[in-house]
Amino acid sequence: MSIENNDSTRTELNSLGEFGLIDHLTQSVNIFNKTTLKGIGDDAAVICPESNQVLISTDLLIEGIHFDLTYMPLKHLGYKACTVNFSDIAAMNGRPKQITVSIAVSNRFSVEALEELYSGIHLACERYKVDLVGGDTASSPGGLFISVSVIGEPVDEKTVYRNGANKNDLVCVSGDLGAAYAGLLTLEREKATYTANPNAQPDLESYDYVLERQIKPEARLDIIDLLHENNIKPTSMIDISDGLASEILHICKQSDVGCELYEDKLPIDYATTRTLEEFKILPTTAALNGGEDYELLFTVRQSDYETIKTLKDICVIGYITDKEKGTLLITPQNTSIELKAQGWNHMR
Repeated sequence: MSIENNDSTRTELNSLGEFGLIDHLTQSVNIFNKTTLKGIGDDAAVICPESNQVLISTDLLIEGIHFDLTYMPLKHLGYKACTVNFSDIAAMNGRPKQITVSIAVSNRFSVEALEELYSGIHLACERYKVDLVGGDTASSPGGLFISVSVIGEPVDEKTVYRNGANKNDLVCVSGDLGAAYAGLLTLEREKATYTANPNAQPDLESYDYVLERQIKPEARLDIIDLLHENNIKPTSMIDISDGLASEILHICKQSDVGCELYEDKLPIDYATTRTLEEFKILPTTAALNGGEDYELLFTVRQSDYETIKTLKDICVIGYITDKEKGTLLITPQNTSIELKAQGWNHMR
């Protein structure tokens, strides 16, 4: 397991210099949006938004904290660094339009390694029709740092915040939950096996789904389009990066409400359940606290129920209550359990 490919050719970063490296990594950039007037090549990008509102989000990814290059291919890392930012824009009922990418690397990395990283970035931009309009490169004393900033626009200028949930609203979630955590557990297990015996061959054949959800997550812009096509504007929304429990608590706190979620309504894929059984972890625990699913958690009005229940890949998992009733998970046995945020904590 290595950050380098097996090709014996290695080009040192200092052979290109900072600006030569930038030119080399961005030479195949395409522009997809008419709102991008000037991309890479000047002191700043020039953007002319169509909307009166502009959405901006930034993520910082640090080797050893947010990703492990023992099992994360650089191409997948570049792709994921983009899509997790696109997901933040989707969570505001928006579509991403432009990104900037800045990296800091040590001389442990070669030009070829960074080509792999940027091939994933270009692939994400192509897939989601987002323009790479700038960024920076710098040296690092050790490890890889990636900072991605994304600019987007809300659909029809209808920005959705976390603080709009109201009593009796339905709580909905896209896709399924817990798979990314199951994938992470599987990769960490294989890493431990490799560390103990470098000659061991990875056994990952039956884990394709959970591995893809961890290594190559997608931003649910299709859900934003689906809601728009069916004239549904969520009352609140957030993406699930730190676990379902953590995210619903954010919505409830900022909306000053409570909630009841139903355990038997949580969407969990069979492949996820099967993998978690190997680790003796309850699927509900992974769904609530695993994180990195990058699905959308949102609330809609009761009047939208007849429409929302027919939409593919969306599940109603509960409803909003008065703040005084608390934030609860209701088990199939009708037992109420207080929800607690036990997922990813960046400062822990």
